[in-house]
Amino acid sequence: MSSEIFSFVIYMIHACANRWRKTPARVYFALKQSGCLNYYLIPNYDILHTQSTDFVVKDIEEYLAQKEVIV
Repeated sequence: MSSEIFSFVIYMIHACANRWRKTPARVYFALKQSGCLNYYLIPNYDILHTQSTDFVVKDIEEYLAQKEVIV
């Protein structure tokens, strides 16, 4: 994984943690367990990093809802 993708993933974990008022560790665990990291954020980095933080957080919320993951 490139440093740009790594930085993006860390940024999005913290953005979600701030929005949901959860710890970054809890958000990371939920994203990893749901497959969001490996099957959504990382493979779609080229598109997602051009979107607003709010848009990507909402997309992550929808992804987790479809997977029935509660953070």
